[in-house]
Amino acid sequence: YLNIRHRAPMAVSIVNGLAAEACLLIFTLICQHSNANNIAAAASTAEAPNRRFEYKYSFKGPHLSQADGSIPFWVHSGNAIPSADQVRITPSLRSQKGSVWTKSTVNFDNWEAEVTFRVSGRGRMGADGLAIWFTTAQGLDGPVYGAADNWNGIGIFFDSFDNDGKKNNPAVLVVGNNGKLVYDHPNDGTTQALGTCLRDFRNKPYPVRAKITYYKRTLTVLINNGFTPDKDDYEFCTKVDNMVIPQEGYFGISAATGGLADDHDVLSFLTFRLSEPGQELPPPEAEMPKQDKDKYQEEFENFQQDLDKKKEDYQKEHPDVQGQPIEDMYESVNDREIRQVFEGQNRIHLEIKQLHHQLAVILDEQRRYVSVATDEISKRQGESGGQVGQAPSQEMGAVVATQQEVLRNLNELRNSFYESLKQIGASQHQGNAVGMGTYETVQHFNDIKEHLHVVKKNIEHLITRTGNPSEKQVMNCPDPPPMPSCLGTTHFLVFVVIQSVLFFSYIMYKSQQEAAAKKFF
Repeated sequence: YLNIRHRAPMAVSIVNGLAAEACLLIFTLICQHSNANNIAAAASTAEAPNRRFEYKYSFKGPHLSQADGSIPFWVHSGNAIPSADQVRITPSLRSQKGSVWTKSTVNFDNWEAEVTFRVSGRGRMGADGLAIWFTTAQGLDGPVYGAADNWNGIGIFFDSFDNDGKKNNPAVLVVGNNGKLVYDHPNDGTTQALGTCLRDFRNKPYPVRAKITYYKRTLTVLINNGFTPDKDDYEFCTKVDNMVIPQEGYFGISAATGGLADDHDVLSFLTFRLSEPGQELPPPEAEMPKQDKDKYQEEFENFQQDLDKKKEDYQKEHPDVQGQPIEDMYESVNDREIRQVFEGQNRIHLEIKQLHHQLAVILDEQRRYVSVATDEISKRQGESGGQVGQAPSQEMGAVVATQQEVLRNLNELRNSFYESLKQIGASQHQGNAVGMGTYETVQHFNDIKEHLHVVKKNIEHLITRTGNPSEKQVMNCPDPPPMPSCLGTTHFLVFVVIQSVLFFSYIMYKSQQEAAAKKFF
C-alpha cells in the first residue's frame, strides 16, 4: 500500500511532463506550418507571372465562326463543325475524328491555355476522348484522339474509354514525344505518361475547364470538374518539372469516337503569354515579321486610294451635297423610329378612310331599299284593305323595321369611324404623341366590333326570315311582284369583307402600337 502511494505521485508527475512536452511539440509544428504557408504565399505572390491575352491563338463565342464556316486564325479538319457558340470536334456518331489547329506558330517561351469543353453522351461509358496539343506540326488527322502519331511536343489527353480494363478511366494524362514514340493505345498511354490524374469529365452540369500552364520549364494542369458554375474553382491534377518542349509550335485540340460515341464540344480556347515579373513584353507590332508588315501596309494604302477615288467620284456626281456633314446624309435611330410610327399611323388612317367610304355607299343602298319597301307597302295598303293582304303587309313592315335598324347601326358605325379618323389625325399632328390616344382608339375599335356583331345578327335574322317562310304564307298569299331583294349575295359578301378588313386593321394597329411602346419605353 505504501509503495502504491509513493508511486502514484511519481506517475502523475511523469504524465504531466509528457503532456507539457506534447503541447510544446504541437505548438512548434503549428508555428512552423504557419511560417511555411506565409513563405509559400509570399513566394507565390512574388513569382506570379504577367499575362497577356493572345487573340491570334484563341477563339470564343458568341461569334466564333464566320459566315463561310471558318474560324479566324484557326483551321479545322475531319468531322469538326464550327458554329457561333462552340466547335463540335466530333458528333456522337461512331468512328468520327476531328481537330482544330492554329494557323501560325507560337513563338513565346512561357504560356497558359484555358480550355472550356463539354463531353456528353447517352451511355454510361464513352469513347474515345479529347486531346489538347502543342506540337511542331499540325496533326490534322491520325489515330491518337483524331490527331497524328509520332508528334514532337506535348499532349494532354482526356481519355474516356478503358482500353486496358484496369478501371482507371476517365483519366487525364500528360504525354510527351520527341517525334519517335508510338502512342501506347492498349495500355491507355500509362506507360508513357509523365503525369496523370483520375477525373470524370463526362456529362457534367456545367462545362469542364482545363488550365494548362507552362512556365519556367514546369507544366501544370488544373481541372475545373464542372460541378459548380464558379469558373475559378480549379483543382490540382498533375505537375511535370524540368520539362523541355519545342520553342515554336502549334496549339490544337482534337477528339475521336470509336465503338462508343460522345459529343466533344469546345466552347473556348484562350491563350495567354506569360512573362517574368518586371520584364516588359515587346509590343505586338514589333513581333510581326517585316514581310507581313509590308504586305499589310500595301493593302492599307491601296484601300485608302480606292476610298479617296470613290469620294471624288461621288462628289462629282452629287455637287449639291458638297460641304454637307456626312452625319446629315444619314437617318438617325430616333428619326427612323419616329418615321416608322408615323408611317404606320398613315396606313391605318388610309384604311379607315376607305372603310368610311364603303360604309357611306352601303348606307345609300340601305336608304334606297327602305324607300322602295315603304313605297311598296303604301301601294299595297291603297290597293287592298282586306284581310288577305294583311299578312304580307305585316311582313313588309317587319322587313322595313329591320332595314331601319340596320340603317341606324350603320350610321353609328360610320360615326365611330369618323371619330377614329379625327383622333388619328390629331395624333399625327403631335410630334411626341406616339402613345397618346391609344386607349380611346382601342375603345372605338371595340365599339366598331360590337356594331359589326349587331349588323351580323341582323343579317342572319334577315336571312332566316326571308329564307324560311311558313306554310301558311306559301299556301294563302299570292306571289309578290318582282322587286329587289332585301339582302343580296353581293351585299352580304361586302359585309363579310368589311368585317375581315376591320379585324385585320385592328390587329395590325395593335401590334404597331405595342412595338412603338417597346421602342420608346
